[in-house]
Amino acid sequence: MKKVPLRKCTVTNEQHPKMDMFRVVRTNEGIICVDQTGKVRGHGAYVSKNKDVILLAKKKKVLDRHLEVQVPEAIYDELLSLLNE
Repeated sequence: MKKVPLRKCTVTNEQHPKMDMFRVVRTNEGIICVDQTGKVRGHGAYVSKNKDVILLAKKKKVLDRHLEVQVPEAIYDELLSLLNE
């Protein structure tokens, strides 16, 4: 059996398999994007694929603190739309 990589959610501090998380990345140029492949270079933060967790991250500005930059509202909207797919 292959080892399943685990990542910690920056909001809840719970560990989940990497594929059950969203990765939000701040690139070296300062651009914030949602990384669906897991291969974008830059500083990343993982968020659970859960609507309540995403809304909590938005409310408490957890991603802003972790990525050390202001995360636009569009990123949270993109996470919620990806969750609904």
